[in-house]
Amino acid sequence: MNKAYFMGIDTGTNSSKGVLIDEKGEIIAQYSTTHAMTNPAPGHFEHDAEKDWWGDFCIISKKLIEISGVDPKGIKALGTSALGADCLPVDEDCKPLRKAILYGIDARAVDEMKQLTEMYGEEQIRKWYGRPLCSSDVMPKILWIKNKEPEVYAKAYKFITASTYLTAKLTGNYVVDKFLGLASFNPLYGPDHKPVEEYCKPICRPDQLAEIHEATDIVGCVTEKAAKETGLAVGTPVLTGTDDSGAEAISVGVVSPGKMMVQLGSSVYMILGTERLIDDERLWREEFIVPGLCDISAGTNTAGSLTKWYRDTLFPDALKREKETGRDAYLEMMDGVDALPAGSEGLITLPYFAGERTPINDPQAKGILFGLTLSHTRAHMYRSALEGVAFSINQQLKLMKAHDIPIDQIFVTGGGTLNEVWMQIIADVLGMEISSPAVTIGASFGDALMAASAVAYPGFETYDSLLKFIKPGKTYVPDPEKHRIYERYQAIYDALYGSTKELMHEVDAIADRSKTQE
Repeated sequence: MNKAYFMGIDTGTNSSKGVLIDEKGEIIAQYSTTHAMTNPAPGHFEHDAEKDWWGDFCIISKKLIEISGVDPKGIKALGTSALGADCLPVDEDCKPLRKAILYGIDARAVDEMKQLTEMYGEEQIRKWYGRPLCSSDVMPKILWIKNKEPEVYAKAYKFITASTYLTAKLTGNYVVDKFLGLASFNPLYGPDHKPVEEYCKPICRPDQLAEIHEATDIVGCVTEKAAKETGLAVGTPVLTGTDDSGAEAISVGVVSPGKMMVQLGSSVYMILGTERLIDDERLWREEFIVPGLCDISAGTNTAGSLTKWYRDTLFPDALKREKETGRDAYLEMMDGVDALPAGSEGLITLPYFAGERTPINDPQAKGILFGLTLSHTRAHMYRSALEGVAFSINQQLKLMKAHDIPIDQIFVTGGGTLNEVWMQIIADVLGMEISSPAVTIGASFGDALMAASAVAYPGFETYDSLLKFIKPGKTYVPDPEKHRIYERYQAIYDALYGSTKELMHEVDAIADRSKTQE
């Protein structure tokens, strides 16, 4: 009997990754590429969908086949995931009409959020979302295109997100999974998972939205054109796909209540499995990928993007030496950081360098380094940045705990897990054990597992059956004394935003007025 293989490819903010697994769940090939995120204006973040999303996909699929030596016909199913939720208008040939407007880090649609809130009223908005509108919602992004780029809006055949785009390029079918579609495109889809004409009317036509499916539904097969570009066999089954955070959560076993993922990538995304939908306007809630499972989630806009800013702005010498000697700049940036005490000797970072999602839902929020003195060095500042991200995670974890949600296990995933000092800081701030997974490639592994599950390959028939393929890597145990110190700093961190919010907004207004006068 010929062996079966399953491919998973994930597109993220700064990179795309792919894996090929066999029928035992073992990774037999993996490959990754990088791409750039553009920032054409303050609060605007974009990708070139054709180059960054589809271009990466084609490179990775071909490389996985080349590295593994597998006959493409042996690949029994393909799962995809991508950063979500974005807004990409495309024409009838699935050609992008502009660069993709990215997920919650893109805060351009502030006026549209206000417009929609005035149109429907705050009470109705809260009924739909359980919170106010935020930069992670797609409806304001579509409205932004309608208001600001009417020529693009007029040509749009569909308004889609990244996972929809990839599946459409592979199969010709425009679909989005229930987890991503109902949460991010809310309230444009109704309880029957069909577009609601009444709510679509001010935003777009119902036919301009993708069809809702389960993430593991087989929604089409690789077309002849896509096969030539990807190296895959014509007719390979393709899943609906999902967003990267959902796939990454599956990759670490968030298939039942109490299991939690903290995705430590360019930004932070947290998903905790729950038995029911829980309303808290400071957080998000959705029906999760796993049928019958809900989740409560949260997002911090900067994590890896903040460490990258430090590298490029305050550690250019480390970046220069990396090019000269090959020693990783991020590794050099950690020199002396571990020797500094918890709390960075009184320095606290509010990591709102790109506005913030939960729990404050404020795209105008600003980063703060609080407590700077002449004795502080850039090592203090960098440790404080790592601690600031940990404080943000803990702030949101405390909100979840307040709803009496059990948390049995916390897996931290993403590139941040390579920094063991950062992982220990997070454990110390949380006062809880955290683990990195044995398989660290993340969402693409979850995609491959779901691909095997989609075709009900023996051993992969249910979500619970996937747990046997998910093993912990390293576990970090909190230091009780450091946790007590961090609790005091956490209280100051929690108070900083409320104490400076009005000043942040005033600074934003002054900057906007200055640009207008130039």
